[in-house]
Amino acid sequence: MLTPSGWRDDLDPTLVCSEVHDVTHDVRSFVLRPAEPAAFRFLPGQHLTLTVDLDGRPISRCYTIASSPLRPDALTITVKRVPGGPVSNWLHDHLRPGDPVAVDGPLGGFSTAHHPAERYLFLSAGSGITPLMSMLRTIHEACEPVDVVFVHHARTPADIIFRDELEQLEAQHPYVRVVVACEDDAEGERWMGPRGRVTLPMLLAAAPDLAEREVFTCGPAPYMAAVRSLLVQAGAHPERCHEESFHLAIPVAARASTFTGPTYTVELRRSGRTIECEERTTLLAAAARSGLSLPSSCHEGVCGTCKTSLLSGRVHMESAGGIRPREVAQQKILLCCSTPREDLVLDI
Repeated sequence: MLTPSGWRDDLDPTLVCSEVHDVTHDVRSFVLRPAEPAAFRFLPGQHLTLTVDLDGRPISRCYTIASSPLRPDALTITVKRVPGGPVSNWLHDHLRPGDPVAVDGPLGGFSTAHHPAERYLFLSAGSGITPLMSMLRTIHEACEPVDVVFVHHARTPADIIFRDELEQLEAQHPYVRVVVACEDDAEGERWMGPRGRVTLPMLLAAAPDLAEREVFTCGPAPYMAAVRSLLVQAGAHPERCHEESFHLAIPVAARASTFTGPTYTVELRRSGRTIECEERTTLLAAAARSGLSLPSSCHEGVCGTCKTSLLSGRVHMESAGGIRPREVAQQKILLCCSTPREDLVLDI
């Protein structure tokens, strides 16, 4: 039995895999628990950053917590195997019950907790369903009397993640409606529901009042771009439309700058190096251009991989949820989205 003192606001740096479940032919759920019993506070829709060692090199990726915060003693991530996905494929091939895994989090602001509403529209494609599933599970387990229309797109019926559970939740919750669209049939199953990619008529058929709903969208970049355009056409207010995406950005070293404004000195205390950084150049980009390879992944302020202590100086930071307010108060920064405002000293 967990006591109030067992609640934690951040994760142990290492969790232990306790269960592995096949969800579809190429999707698995991994249940992670602390080594010692504890309950973690997190918001539905937040994510973890997992780091694995591949050939002696640490690589980090973000994975949403698919489980509900109302079951806080374990965290579940649901991961799709993807061609060329080093961390996702490593998890599928190697992570087994009893194995440790390095994590950071919980992170992110993509959550219904920040945008309470009486009516929601959840839009997802592929493995983008995971943060929305955390939100839906939370609404269901809390018996919240909110109206949810959940529209999910999959390639075939065999690729519908959480298919059985979605059907059960729709049957059990009086205000939840689930619409699944597939692009094609699966081997051995002809899809009898909506077909094709996301369109405005499809969205309006599912939620005629979508312009009055709080909208949460997650999926591959092309899907997100299509939904963004359709929501504008439908008259949805931009402030009520929320997105989550973990696609990798262009490497910082490839983003050249022609800005000739103020330049500051950045001392890397532990490395014994000093570099120069322009006012509009991120610290991660400046390091890369100086030939330094620092831990990083998303380059967008999402994953928290490049989190570093600022020993002195001021920066301007525009993160996308990859760092917690408590860490900012402790003088932590994200190198990928921080630009200098004066000479700096970093704990690197």
